[in-house]
Amino acid sequence: MTDSADDPSLKERVEQWMAREMPIIQMHGGTSAVRAADPETGEVIIELGGGCSGCSVSDVTTGNIEAELITWPEIDEVTVRVPDARDSLGGPEQPESIMGVDRTEGGRGDWGSSNPGKDHL
Repeated sequence: MTDSADDPSLKERVEQWMAREMPIIQMHGGTSAVRAADPETGEVIIELGGGCSGCSVSDVTTGNIEAELITWPEIDEVTVRVPDARDSLGGPEQPESIMGVDRTEGGRGDWGSSNPGKDHL
């Protein structure tokens, strides 16, 4: 099946469905992107990010997306990816500072550089 110039592509239709049927994603600070929607293979890949990373109900959201889209006749495979929040922060091995916390010292930071001195209120 080839999309005609007048018909929206599979990717556009999935994006429209996500915006219409899954507003909870944006309402909770999440994002969604259709990374692939191939009408030839029937494969759709969606990536959730933002507030979805590390969200305790993201597995429910991904399940709902997969359950609906797999019922579409032109879709044979649905993959919904949600990056692990630890990955977006560089994981537990990342030594550099995040939000001003030196993770190499167990989050205590470097007292010498953060001590404002005796004249500070």
